[in-house]
Amino acid sequence: MNTLIKVSAAPHLGSWHTINWKRQYRTVRRLQTRIVKATQEKQWRRVKALQRLLTRSFAAKALAVRRVTENSGRKTPGIDGKTWSTPAEKWNAINNLRRNGYKPSPLKRVYIPKSNGKLRPLGIPTMKDRAMQALYLLALEPVAETTADRNSYGFRPHRSCADAIEQVFNNLNRKTSATWVLEGDIKGCFDNISHKWLLEHIPMDKRILRSWLNAGFMEKGRLFTTDAGTPQGAPCSPVLANMCLDGLETILTNRFGRKGTAKASKSKVNYVRYADDFIVTGISREILESEVKPLITAFMQER
Repeated sequence: MNTLIKVSAAPHLGSWHTINWKRQYRTVRRLQTRIVKATQEKQWRRVKALQRLLTRSFAAKALAVRRVTENSGRKTPGIDGKTWSTPAEKWNAINNLRRNGYKPSPLKRVYIPKSNGKLRPLGIPTMKDRAMQALYLLALEPVAETTADRNSYGFRPHRSCADAIEQVFNNLNRKTSATWVLEGDIKGCFDNISHKWLLEHIPMDKRILRSWLNAGFMEKGRLFTTDAGTPQGAPCSPVLANMCLDGLETILTNRFGRKGTAKASKSKVNYVRYADDFIVTGISREILESEVKPLITAFMQER
């Protein structure tokens, strides 16, 4: 049985202060729940149709604008120097979030200090580009969460670094636990993700995704093109990076067994990832070096 949900377009009359936020959240949540169900059933055409319905809805556009105008970066402009601070600007922004004719601006490149004294490059999108990314993330995140690795903890709702630490502790706290650990840090993860892989595997509007990936960035008045990677600082980047790295846990589980099974007890291989850092336990150095590392290397090479 097909269930229809009435999704209204932006009303002709109204204002930012008249928005019924509970209603908008309910509308978006219902559509996201349907996207999750379609993803679980691998009905990808239905996923695409529901994503299109969501990104065209007034509810999703309103929540996207609300997100980017209430977060910590709301006062930081992109290359156009604009922010949305007044109710009128926010209302107009909702009505101007359209796929047709959309072309993102280059990001503004800035640098922030890292704990090791080096500088981390960030890409600052314009407010409109941030809102468009937030809009399409409302449609992509239900898929990302449904297909995510079980033991991935970074940049995910209701998960934290503390959860990752607890899982590592659970993997190592018994006398019979693994005694060897392979620690990995995916160098330059955000900067080196393959655009080709993303366009072939990320289930979202390809034209929109391609336009974000090819937007480039401005630094000292010069435009630089981007052939790989997703910029740190863009709302979509953490989710895209997670989806790129998801799947490794399944490969390891298929090879060495799921935790708690007899097959897994022989190798004691367990995997935990937080963003671009991961830990794999193993019963011996040999199994980590000769069996686990080649699987990880092969997985990373195509991405």
